[in-house]
Amino acid sequence: MNSAYIGKLMELAEADGDVLHLLADSGTGYDEMFRRNFPDRIFNFGIGEENMVAAAAGMASVGKKPFVFTAGAFLAYRSFEFIRDDVCFQNLNVKIAGMGSGLSWSSLGPTHHTTEDVAVLRTIPNLRILSPATPEQVRCCVQDAYEYDGPVYIRIGMNHEKEFFDKSYEYQPYKNDVLMDGDDIAVISTGSILEEVFAACENLKKDGFGVRLSNAVSVKPFDEGDVTEISSRFDKVFTVEEHNVYGGLGGIVSEINSFKGLGMKVIPIGLADAFATGYGTHKNVRKENRLDAESIYYIIKEALKK
Repeated sequence: MNSAYIGKLMELAEADGDVLHLLADSGTGYDEMFRRNFPDRIFNFGIGEENMVAAAAGMASVGKKPFVFTAGAFLAYRSFEFIRDDVCFQNLNVKIAGMGSGLSWSSLGPTHHTTEDVAVLRTIPNLRILSPATPEQVRCCVQDAYEYDGPVYIRIGMNHEKEFFDKSYEYQPYKNDVLMDGDDIAVISTGSILEEVFAACENLKKDGFGVRLSNAVSVKPFDEGDVTEISSRFDKVFTVEEHNVYGGLGGIVSEINSFKGLGMKVIPIGLADAFATGYGTHKNVRKENRLDAESIYYIIKEALKK
């Protein structure tokens, strides 16, 4: 996903001299490609995420189009006040890309996990939040953010995420993608965990269940119409996220369900008010926290029995 992000950003920078790339000691080989092509439009603020966001606000106030890029945990938590007051309160045209969504930084533990960013940031007015599941969706989200005049936060995975879409994919801003459609089970997923969710749903289909699987790219604003449609066909919906279910996707769908009086049962799958346990590969940490395909499959099967 990182390469998709930088590749798209370079494409935009080639066409628009106001596009800037801001880092906080988060540079990779991909960023060096940007530096070689646009040496005067890349800025590294070191371990100073708050200063980076504040500087981006200043740049946007004079017509520049800054894209802020570093580890999602440090952006969402350490820079929260600056995102709120300097960017969103002023409704400035700053794009904030959090690298390493969910448990992506699996070997570094909870201090680097980005498992509360949606809950924290969606409370801020004027901020749109995008949660792509694949590299192609990252490219679409960066383009969408560029075209939108205002603050946008994009949460990006970093572990060779599986691609489910080709170049013919038609990104629909603020609409969920329906990847499967059946009449027995409804599932909503967001972010790079789609790979695990899709595999779990394939196993449910092998058991004879008809599965409706939708993928939420836009977290804020959320596709309330998708939730309403699901409620007209199902009495329950499963939400799956690599995030705390409180304030995350599970919380969002529960709020829509309650506010609109839809009457569904929402069954959230994610981190249940807990920090993730374990260290190692992304796959291993997902498995330890019951967020791998097999665990998701068994959680849904167990809930259906009840």
